[in-house]
Amino acid sequence: MKLEELPRLSLGYLPTPIEPMERLGAEIGISLSVKRDDFTGFGGGGNKVRKLEYLMADAVAQEVKVLITTGGHQSNHARMTAAAARKFGMKPILVLRGNRPDQYQGNLLLDHLFGAEIDFLDPDAYFTEINPRMDHHAAEAEARGEKPYIIPLGGASALGAMGYVNAVKELSEQYMAVGTPAPQYLVAPVGSGGTLAGLHIGCSLYWPNTEVVGIAVTGSAVPFSDRIAAMANAGAALLDLKKRWTGADIRIENDYIGPGYSIPSEAGNAAIKLAGNREGMLLDPVYTGKAFAGIMGCVENGSIAKSSSVLFIHCGGSPALFPYARLLTSDLAG
Repeated sequence: MKLEELPRLSLGYLPTPIEPMERLGAEIGISLSVKRDDFTGFGGGGNKVRKLEYLMADAVAQEVKVLITTGGHQSNHARMTAAAARKFGMKPILVLRGNRPDQYQGNLLLDHLFGAEIDFLDPDAYFTEINPRMDHHAAEAEARGEKPYIIPLGGASALGAMGYVNAVKELSEQYMAVGTPAPQYLVAPVGSGGTLAGLHIGCSLYWPNTEVVGIAVTGSAVPFSDRIAAMANAGAALLDLKKRWTGADIRIENDYIGPGYSIPSEAGNAAIKLAGNREGMLLDPVYTGKAFAGIMGCVENGSIAKSSSVLFIHCGGSPALFPYARLLTSDLAG
């Protein structure tokens, strides 16, 4: 099946712009551009909108009434899934890693405003309990006569990955329209892996000479390279492509996670402040700040070549800035 033949519902404000970051790029030592997928608009914007265009088409076709997904407290995916559920008359249920907070801030506040039912899981028990808990919510919905639909963490599935196959197609058309050669590196954060799987498939079709680089923002029990290769292979099969990947084909930089998922890192915080000061661009402590710190680190250690052309996928996430206001203004103390 061709990409254009897959059912898709339009949710995002696409195509999103590509913005040159000349001042910031010069300081780092690269030719830097940013794909502003923080401007996708729907539900507060971010990269997950692209995945949801395909996933929601499937859910709507099945006449789903209850949409269930998972993530962390500041999950952009959970926030946008809740918005998408409401857009199509479904009830959103979010099973989130973390204890119930005293205050709902950032994405959690937006989840609440979208009317999501939020089920908090103890962070230590999350990885063993998450699938049974989502299955439990699905079983309860079925008992009420309501069809459920479970979207995996981050929308990371072969179908969800089609959103970033389409994004590379969009990028290739934008670059071609202005006569700009494809970038040498395409860089994105890696949390659940679906975005990177889609980028690999898309680059194999439209930008075969561009190297895809994933900056991990969390750990993974199964190596990200293996998980993403499997997802890319499933996505390629969906499109009847012969191309296949192994873990060795997937480049993941794991040195920029910091203390852990959703825990700000010193390098990430520095990247947030640098991007804000040099270009007026907002990054966040959970995803894009750490990913941009990864770009800076890779240029410094030579694994991204100096003076090379780099395109950064800005996945959104600015609502996650606000819960960390005290940490990000610690330089004002005294």
